[in-house]
Amino acid sequence: MKHLLTWSVLTALLFATITELSAQLEPPKTGPFNVALYQGAQWRNIGPYRGGRSVTAAGVPGNGQDYYMGTTGGGVWKTIDAGLSWKNISDGYFNVGSIGAIAVASSDPNVIYVGTGEHAIRGVMTSR
Repeated sequence: MKHLLTWSVLTALLFATITELSAQLEPPKTGPFNVALYQGAQWRNIGPYRGGRSVTAAGVPGNGQDYYMGTTGGGVWKTIDAGLSWKNISDGYFNVGSIGAIAVASSDPNVIYVGTGEHAIRGVMTSR
């Protein structure tokens, strides 16, 4: 009985010491992130105003600013400022909205190849 009491007291003392030390080592919790880092941030739309899910994109070789994006509900979009602004370039050309593939011709960056359709939303979707 004496040993049981000694072990109980030692265990309680050890637990109290570990709890106190861990409280001293952990930084104070102020939330999931530091709010001060985001005080100057403002919301802005940097993508297309419509378009939906995008399943394909292609850049122009040798030009880090020009890109094309194909969307499932809004055609083909182009940016010439690395995505700060986008312009729809397919309205009036395609009778479909879903674009599943885009490639820029290596011989002429003004020529783009566009494939319509859409692949499965998730790669795990299969049919038998």
